[in-house]
Amino acid sequence: MTHRDPVPPRLEAFAEFRFEAAHRLPAVPAEHMCARLHGHSYALRVSVEGDVDAETGWVLDFGVIAAAVEPLRASLDHRYLNEIEGLANPTSENLACWFWQRLHMQIPGLSAIEVREMPGLGCVYRGPTSIV
Repeated sequence: MTHRDPVPPRLEAFAEFRFEAAHRLPAVPAEHMCARLHGHSYALRVSVEGDVDAETGWVLDFGVIAAAVEPLRASLDHRYLNEIEGLANPTSENLACWFWQRLHMQIPGLSAIEVREMPGLGCVYRGPTSIV
């Protein structure tokens, strides 16, 4: 029997951020409540997956996540989302994809973006998938 170093655990770590913003959804019927201008207190959760580093004890320094997210969060905070490039139809789904597109090259191990418009309502994007 040979001695082997224990395998470091693979975990998902996350950081959460908040921003306030207004929007309207242009693709819904005019009588739909989301067709009218309204606002949300958004919650953004950015998750990374990876092995726990034996030296640091973490998957990724939370500061790396915060440094990448903060400029994007600030660009949306207290704004009208429909006026932001790439968010003409700012659904939670489109917001999650918008964040992913801007973060996946900056955050090693990015595994999920979760956007919540309010408690209990939101979506999770786990990156592009291949269609075979």
